[in-house]
This record gives sequence, structure tokens and C-alpha cells, in this order.
Amino acid sequence: MPEIQKFEKEIGGEKLIIEIGQLAKQTNGSCTVRYGDTVILATVVASENIREDIDYFPLSVEYEERLYAAGKIKGSRFIKREGRPSDTAIITARLVDRAIRPLFDQRIRNDIQVILTTLSFDHKNSGTLISLIAASVALTISDIPWAGPITGVRIGRINGEWILNPTYEARAKSDIDLIVAGTRDRVIMLEMAGNEIKEEVLLKAIEFGQKHIGKIINFIKEVEAKVGKPKNLVLLEGGKKLEADEKETALAKKEEIKKRVQKFLDKNLEKTLFLKEIKTKADRLDKIKELEQNLEEELKKEEIGKEKKKGAFEMFQKLIKEKISKIILEKEKRVDGRKLEEIRPLSSQVGLLPCTHGSALFSRGETQILSVLTLGGPGEEQLIETVEEESKKSYMHHYNFPPFAVGEVAPIRGVGRREIGHGVLAEKALIPVLPPKEEFPYTIRVVSEVLESNGSSSMASVSGSSLALMDGGVPIKKAVAGIAMGLASEEDESGEIQKYKILTDIQDLEDGPGGMDFKAAGTYDGITAIQMDTKTHGLTLEIIKNTFEKALKARLEIIEAMNKTISAPRKELSPYAPRVTVFHIDPEKIRDVIGPGGKIINEIISKTGVAIDIENDGMVAITSTSQKALEKAVDWIKDLTREAKVGETFQGKVTRILDFGAFVEIFPGQEGLVHISELDHRHINNVKDVVQIGDIVPVKVIKIDEQGRVNLSMKALKSAPTHYQGYSREFSKKPGQKNFPQHRY
Repeated sequence: MPEIQKFEKEIGGEKLIIEIGQLAKQTNGSCTVRYGDTVILATVVASENIREDIDYFPLSVEYEERLYAAGKIKGSRFIKREGRPSDTAIITARLVDRAIRPLFDQRIRNDIQVILTTLSFDHKNSGTLISLIAASVALTISDIPWAGPITGVRIGRINGEWILNPTYEARAKSDIDLIVAGTRDRVIMLEMAGNEIKEEVLLKAIEFGQKHIGKIINFIKEVEAKVGKPKNLVLLEGGKKLEADEKETALAKKEEIKKRVQKFLDKNLEKTLFLKEIKTKADRLDKIKELEQNLEEELKKEEIGKEKKKGAFEMFQKLIKEKISKIILEKEKRVDGRKLEEIRPLSSQVGLLPCTHGSALFSRGETQILSVLTLGGPGEEQLIETVEEESKKSYMHHYNFPPFAVGEVAPIRGVGRREIGHGVLAEKALIPVLPPKEEFPYTIRVVSEVLESNGSSSMASVSGSSLALMDGGVPIKKAVAGIAMGLASEEDESGEIQKYKILTDIQDLEDGPGGMDFKAAGTYDGITAIQMDTKTHGLTLEIIKNTFEKALKARLEIIEAMNKTISAPRKELSPYAPRVTVFHIDPEKIRDVIGPGGKIINEIISKTGVAIDIENDGMVAITSTSQKALEKAVDWIKDLTREAKVGETFQGKVTRILDFGAFVEIFPGQEGLVHISELDHRHINNVKDVVQIGDIVPVKVIKIDEQGRVNLSMKALKSAPTHYQGYSREFSKKPGQKNFPQHRY
């Protein structure tokens, strides 16, 4: 049995514990990582079979939530097993993927799978960051070629003080939630949500994070030195063990093919593709096909063999983006003729769809987004049940990417991981400008339909959502816009970037080797969301700083264009949107509204057609598209929960008559007694001589005793007789007896 090895280091006030050799030993690499009492199992496995039918590196990352980790059983009565991954699980898997992918050799064609499983959750430390560290450790000690280790840290800020790896409680108080992944001096991945954070503040946060990243990197290297396996370089050779002479021959053939294709592209690419008259992605693809045909003709003339020809076409697809990046670097030319900092043409409209609660169409070049707003009552909030949280979500952004958006035919299945990731990113970007629930108690759903895509549809959906919210009358604080920044760069053999150019608003052919996808969203006053990944071995702080500066300029330009369409939320909601009224009742009165077995509340709902939501603290929210029904339901509930006060007057209904007085219902559920002495100023012998059951009579509250019993008076609302006035009263009499008036002198 392999020896179990345990390594410990204190990071951010908690012990980081790595354990190897106990679990999942049939993998290429595995470990458990514990931070606090949250434990993640990371496993990495490389398939023995090469996939010869693909031209990409087949990596998959899965994050498996186990409810037992938090001592939970699924809430559904019928299904207790964990189901499809939650949005949180998908976001975590994507985050880890973006951090580790750039450090793999992209020549690998064996499937590599990283699985991260939550074994224990302490309700303080999120599994996301621990999963990133665990994946790095498992890959570092495995025999799979990988240029790590890397690691990540989470950074918060409370009252101006930086917090390393804040707990859930601290994150709730923080104005920034930033995850930085990378090496000691380079950043590979960023994920951030914040409350309008300035660029210079973010740079300080990244610097703070990198200081601690170095400590964790050293720790992982110590682990590698003791338990790391030699790397299996066969994976880099097409899955076959080649002898030295075979390897040399294969490399020579590949180099020969590469030189032929490079020579062809050097001669033809710029004059064919970099033309001002080529305006669209489709035109560029046609030109690339034309180049491919020309290459085929050249190879025919030179009588190149079938195998070399196949290699040439594979090399063509790879080298074309390399060549485009080189032209950007050397000549600052872009395929569509734009300058490096130039944004494609912008346009926007609002109010396109007549029956929706708000709508907007936002276009940037050939990227077009239709964002549609729907408002609902508080009862339509989304219930979240994961290992890490059970909560309600009142704002949702959903992103749809149909195949026609890129002119393709494909089966339409369930929502993909990319769609969920882009939806959550845009959601983060808008949250800081949404009104508080107390001011706007609606459930808000925005759907962004990608109708055309050629570069950063996720950031276009941020702008589209902002416009749709304003069109729908949601009182957001400010407009929010997003932009995607790119990079053309050259790295030396060690992975250091020697030369680079930053691109604003990247599109189709501008994401080649040495590139990045740096998405930044925010308002005029600061950044609200960032997502960055790269195809380099990491970015320096200088590159990030320059990217921030150019992204800010672009963001402000987009917001100015959006403001020309709509610069503030509409004053009124759509006539098709429901109206919500919120008020509070005494929590002790909730049972009076609900009634036995829900009888009363169901009666209100059935007779008015409204939706009613009652919180334990006594907050009542009533939702309806009919103002009349809304008012009726509000009055009904207020009457049910109302408390009478001394001095108030009512038109009440007589419900019971006893010898000593009459009971009068002054509002639903509340009766009071009119004592016989309070019926009139005159002496009354028989209550029924004055009132009958069902009579509507004016009454005044004259007393509420310690037990809450209400005493009413009718005579208090009648004028008292004076000595000038006489009045008669009927005495109880026998048949035929006359009544005589009494007089006061």
C-alpha cells in the first residue's frame, strides 16, 4: 500500500493541508486539499488512446457537488440523488479550466479529465478556490506534461483593508470579490465582481494576491519534489513511443511543411485578407477558403505527397492566426482596417417588443443581442439549493446562443456550460446598479438572445440588459456596458512575453496564439465585473494595467452611445407588467391572514386573482396586473390584521344580540361590544328595540381592555339631549297601554 503523505502550510489564517496517497490511487494524479474544514478531492486521468480525428487539445474539467459534504439531503420528495450540475458547479469548473488550460502543451490529443469532488464543506470556505489549488497539485504531481504549478487566491476588501481568502461572512461585507490565478509574477486567470471598483484599486488587489500566490507555489513545489512523478512525454509525440531517429525524421517533416505554409502565407495573406473592402466575417472566411484553394494548387504543382498535403492543411489553419497576430504586432493592422483602440460601429434601440415588460436591441459590429425584461412578484424568485447555499435569487440573467447566430446548423439541446457562464457574468455586471429589494420588490429576469455573434456577445449582453432594464422602468442607478479586450504577443522559449499589442473590441480572427480574452464591464464610475483568460503563459501587471486603461476608454464610449438611446429609467413600468404592493403586518397576525388550512388566504386569492407572499417577519407582497384587484386584496388583508384604536369610528355590522348588548363587526375578524347602556342616551330595556342582526350602525371605540376586548359606543356618536329638548322613549307596555313622554326641566 502506498505511503500516505501529508503537507501543511498556514495561508490567510487557515491551515492548507494537502494529502496524497490515500484516495483515488488508480489515477495519473490525485490529492485531497483541505482549507479550514472544506475538503476537495482532485483527480486527473489521461486516456491511453489518442484521438486522431480532432485538431484541438481535449481537456475536460468537472466539479462534482455532493450534498453529504454539508450534511444535506436533497429537498425533493421524489428524487434524493444529486442531479445535473448547479450553476455554481459549472462556473467553478469553467474557472478551473481557464486557469489550467494555457499551461498544457496544445499538441496533446489524448483526453485529459480533471474531476473535483466536494467531500466536506464548512460553510465558511468556498470550494471554488480550493478546487483550483487541488487541480494544480494533482496535475503537478502527475505524469501528465503540464507547465505548472499555478495557484489562486481570493481577495476581498472591507473598510479599505485587503482580506486574503475571505469567508462567506466576510465576502458579504466586502465591496470586491476577486479571484487571481497564476504564477509568482504572471496572471493567467481573473474572475471579479465588485461595486464599481476603480482600475487602480484592482491593480493593487492583484499585486496583493500575487504576494501570497508565490508562497503557495513554493509549497506545491515542495510537495512535487517529494511525490511528483516523471512526466510522460509520449503524450507529446502523438501517443507513440518514437526512437530518436524516428523523432528526428518526424520533426524534420513537420518543419519542412511549416516552412512551405509560412512562405505561402507571407506572400499571400496580407494582400488577400487585409483589405478595407472586406467588411464581414463571411467575406473573410471566403478569402481564407480562396487562400486554401491557392495553397492546394501550389502543392499540386510541386507534387507533394498525400500525407504531407494533409499536414500542410492542418498547419495552414494554425499558422493563419499566428500570421495575423504577427501583422498586428509589426504593422498595427487589423483585418477589418480598424485602429488597435477602435470599437466597431455601435447601435441600439429600446421598446421593440410591444407586450414585453422591457426590450432592447444592442449591436456592435456583427454582434447583435436582443435583451428582454420580465418582471414578476417576490414569489417568483429562484430557489437555490447547492452544497454551499440555500437561498432565493430575485435577479436572473439568462443568455441564449442559438446556432444561427454564427450561420450554422446544429441540434438545439439543453443550456450549455458556456451559456450559463456568460449569463452569470452579465448578471454580476448588473447587480451593483439594481435597486434594493425594499425599494423595488420585483423578481427581475432578463434574457439575452444572441442573434449574431462575431466577438464578445457576453459583453454585448451586458449593454443590452442595461438598456432593457431602463426601458422597463427598473430604477437602476447607472448604465452598465462591457467590452472585450484582446492581445497579440510573442513569447520567448521560457514563456516570457517579449512584445505585445492590446486590441480593443476583438472579433473572429483576433484570438490566435499569444492572445487573451479580457472582458470588463462597468459604469462611468468603476468596474463591476471582470473575466480574463489567456493563451499565453501569463500576463504581467504592466499588460493588465494597459488593458485596464484602454478598456475604460472603450467602456465610456459605449455608455455615451447607449445614453443617446435612453439615458435614465422610464418613470413608469410597462402596462403589461404586474404591480407589486408591499406592506408589513404584525407577525402575530399572519395566522389570521392564512386562516385554518389556508382557508382565508386562498379565498382572497380566488376572489381577487392576486398572488400573495408573506414572509416570517410580517412583510406582505401582493402582485397583480389589475390595480383594482390589488387594492381589494390590500384592503382585505389590512382589515384582517388591523387593530382598533380608542377614538376610531366605524360603520359596523351587528352580528350578535345578547341581553346586555350587541356585538358589532367593525372590520373582518374584529368584533366589539356595544353595551346596552351605550346604545343610546335614553334608557333601553331591550336591545332589539334599537338594533337587529345585520344592521349597519355607526360605532366609536371607547375602550380596549387588557385582554384586547373592544368596547364600542353608538351613543357617543349621537348628540346628547339638553334641558331645552324633550324626548320620548317607549316603555315596555302591555297591549292597549299608552306611552307618556317624559320631560326634563
